[in-house]
Amino acid sequence: MRILAITNQKGGVGKTTSAVNLSAALAHLKQRVLLIDLDPQGNATTGCGIAKSDALPTVYQLLLGDTTLANAIQKTEFGFDILPANRELAGAEIELIELDGREQKLKEALATVVDRYDYVLIDCPPALNMLTVNALVASKSVMIPMQCEYYALEGLSDLVETLRKVRENLNPELEIEGLLRTMYNAQSTLTQQVSDELTSHFGNKVYSTIIPRNVRLAEAPSHGKPAMAYDASSKGAQAYGALAEELLGRHGKSTAKK
Repeated sequence: MRILAITNQKGGVGKTTSAVNLSAALAHLKQRVLLIDLDPQGNATTGCGIAKSDALPTVYQLLLGDTTLANAIQKTEFGFDILPANRELAGAEIELIELDGREQKLKEALATVVDRYDYVLIDCPPALNMLTVNALVASKSVMIPMQCEYYALEGLSDLVETLRKVRENLNPELEIEGLLRTMYNAQSTLTQQVSDELTSHFGNKVYSTIIPRNVRLAEAPSHGKPAMAYDASSKGAQAYGALAEELLGRHGKSTAKK
């Protein structure tokens, strides 16, 4: 089971879009996938067609020890499972502080389903808080979605420093899985310059797959569907399909489709 945190301290870079669509694309390639919504906004939950009011129990009850992972997991109609979230999760930040081993809660829970999934993708909140720390402690590696714009590079250096601290103090195995260029506008000179800077600095840590700006990707969540289920022929859906294949290729897995 490979646990992958999808994180960036900057908001609006496509974390949830990537988490939902990559989950669907991996499931399409016959991978057993669990998506964990670790953001109190619960957008990954609603983006999979699950109403927040129906999302009980959630990751909130799990982290506080009030339910089991097996009891909180819900199936989606898109071939993967989800551990949902809603606004309650915002309170976990304060309540976790009082618990022993608070950074380990998600890791301990995931140990109970180690044989059940090939991939666990964690949609992290856009902040370095106790929820994100739980994700980083539980994960083998980190996927960093980012827009190719000037301020993104500044934020990236902060995130790399955060990962270094987590590696030193809490999870020595944590590594950067890859940097994912999202909302890509090929017509923009600045976009291309930032993209070139990323590849020159991070080399093969930058995925060759690029996620373009795409209307279908933006529309799909309002229908409670990944782009692959909403419009499989769209450029956005095809890009996440390519990303799933690239990810499996990096891990030495075949890419046979369902």
